[in-house]
Amino acid sequence: MCTEHHNKLTKVILLAALFIPCTLLFAAPPTEPQVRILVQKTKGSAAQAASSAIAGHGAAIHAQIPQLGVYVLSVPQSAANGLMHSLTNTGLFTFAEPDGAARGGSVPNDPYFTSQWHLGAVNAVAAWDISVGQSSVPIAMIDSGVNPSHPDLQSRLIPGWSFLTSSSNTSDVLGHGTATAGTAGAAGNNGIGVAGLSWANPIMPLVVLSSSDYATYSDIASAITYAADHGVRVINVSIGGSTASSTLQSAVNYAWGKGAVVFASAMNNGGSAPYYPAACDNVVAVSATEPGDTLAGFSNYGSWIDLAAPGDNILTTDNGGGYSTWYGTSFSSPIAAAAAALVLSVNPALSAQGLVDVLEKNADDIGAPGFDQYFGWGRVNAYRSVVAALSSVSSDTIAPSVAIFTPAAGGTVSGTVSVTGSATDNIGVARAELWIDGQFNSSCSSATFNCSWNSAGSVAGTHTITVNAYDAAGNVGSASESLSVAAIAPKVADTQAPAIQIASPLNGSTLNGSVTTVSVSASDNVGVAQVSIYIDGVQKASLTSAPYTYSWNIKKSSSGAHTITAKAWDAAGNASTATSTVTVR
Repeated sequence: MCTEHHNKLTKVILLAALFIPCTLLFAAPPTEPQVRILVQKTKGSAAQAASSAIAGHGAAIHAQIPQLGVYVLSVPQSAANGLMHSLTNTGLFTFAEPDGAARGGSVPNDPYFTSQWHLGAVNAVAAWDISVGQSSVPIAMIDSGVNPSHPDLQSRLIPGWSFLTSSSNTSDVLGHGTATAGTAGAAGNNGIGVAGLSWANPIMPLVVLSSSDYATYSDIASAITYAADHGVRVINVSIGGSTASSTLQSAVNYAWGKGAVVFASAMNNGGSAPYYPAACDNVVAVSATEPGDTLAGFSNYGSWIDLAAPGDNILTTDNGGGYSTWYGTSFSSPIAAAAAALVLSVNPALSAQGLVDVLEKNADDIGAPGFDQYFGWGRVNAYRSVVAALSSVSSDTIAPSVAIFTPAAGGTVSGTVSVTGSATDNIGVARAELWIDGQFNSSCSSATFNCSWNSAGSVAGTHTITVNAYDAAGNVGSASESLSVAAIAPKVADTQAPAIQIASPLNGSTLNGSVTTVSVSASDNVGVAQVSIYIDGVQKASLTSAPYTYSWNIKKSSSGAHTITAKAWDAAGNASTATSTVTVR
C-alpha cells in the first residue's frame, strides 16, 4: 500500500494504484487483422482497368467473388472512407462499402475476460462491435514503463522514451506502468490473458515514475510535450501531486493546442483536495467507481472531477509476465483514455474539445442529475461514446470546396507542371489527390496543395487535370480544368533513365530530434528534368534543379518505420526510383 511522501526540494508525485498480486499463465498473441472494403466492378468495364485503379489507390486485392464482380480489398483503416468514395468516382465500380462484421453474441476468447467486470460496466463488447481501435491512434502512457516481453503487450507497443535515463529503454522499473498499459490496451481476442478496452490502439510508454514510486513535474511535463510532438492525441497520466504547477498547466495547454487530450487519475486519498495534473484546466480528471456504480472509498472527488470509470478489483497485466488484480484511480484513468482512443478511431477529425464532449455527453449519469463532484458528468460508456462519434461522421454530408490556382485553365504546358490550389471543408480536409485524364497521378498536401505532374510522359494535345479533396467522412469535392501539352521533340533519341540515390538519411537509419534533411543525388546522360521526394507515398517536394533536398519535420510523423522515395525524370520522360526505409523515434 502506497503512503504519501513529501519532498521540500523537488515537486514529486505518487502513483495512484494499490494492488494484490495474482500470477497467471499466458501464450503468444497473434497478428492484428487488416481492414477490408468491398467494391463491385461495373458491367462492361475491363478487369485490367479496375485492377489498375485499385492499385493506384494503394489498395491490395485480398480476394474476389467473381459471380458478383466483387473485389475484397485490404486497405489502411484510416484511409478506408476516402478510398471507397474515390474508387466509386472513377466510374469503374457500382459501389464500395466496408466488409461488415457479424457476430453471434460472442465475447473475446481471452480466458480471463469474464473476470474483467470493468469492461462490462463500460459496455465494451457492444463498443467492439463497432471498433476495437486502430493503429493510427496510439495512447501515450506516462508512467513507470511497460514490460516489453509481456505476451499481452509486446505486439501493442511502439517506441517511447525514458525521461529517467534519457534513453529509448522503456522497460518497467516499478510494475505500475505495465498494469495501467494492460488496462487500456492489452491484446484482445488472442486466446490468452485479459483484454484491454482498446486492444488495437498502440501503446507508447513514456517513463517518468521511478522504482521508488516518484516522478518530478518537469519529467511529466516533458513527457506530455513529447507525446504531443509525436502526434499522440490520447495521453494517460496515472500519477499525481498535491501542488498546483504552472509548468504542468503549460504542458497540458501545449498538448491541447495540438489536438491532444490528457487523462489523469484523481488519486486515492478519499478527499476533495485537488491533485495535479488531474485538476489542471483541459485535463480529464477521472474518479473511481465500484461494481455497483458507487464511488470507491479511496477515490478523490471534487468540483475538478470530469468523468468516472471503474477502479476497483481490476484484473490486468503484471510486470512479471502474468496478471494481477489492482485497484486505484490509476486504472479508472486509462479506461477513460482507452474509450477516447476508440472514439478517435471512428472519428479522427474530432477536435480535443469535441473528443471530451463526446465522452462527457455520453457517459452514464450515475450520481445526482447532471454534473456532480463525485462522478463528474458520469461513468464512461464506451459504446454510447463510439456510436455518437460515428454518427457525427455519418452526419457530415458537406464536401470540401476545391480551387486550382495554377496552371491557368486553357493554357499550354510542357515538362514538369506544378498544380497548386486550396481545399476547404466545414470540418477539415483529410487529403487531396491529383488525377490526369481520369487516372490517379499522386497524393498532394491537404488544405493548401502543390501537386507535381510530369507532362513529358503525356502525348501532345488536350488533357484534363482534376484535384479531388476528401474529408474524414469520405465526402469528396473536385475541381477540373483542361490544358494543352506542347509537343517536345528531344534533341537526340534518349532511352536512358537518370541515376538516382538517396544520400541521406541512409537506409536503416534511426532518426531523432525535430528536423532531418532528405538529400538526393541524381544524374542523367542528357539532363535531369525533375526530382520528386515522397514520404510514405505522399509527395513532399518537386525540384527542377540541384541541390535536391527536403527538410522533413519528423516531429509531425508518428514513431516507427517510414519509407522515403525519390524519383527522377529526364526531358524524354525516362524515370528511375530509389527508396530508403528509416525509423523515427
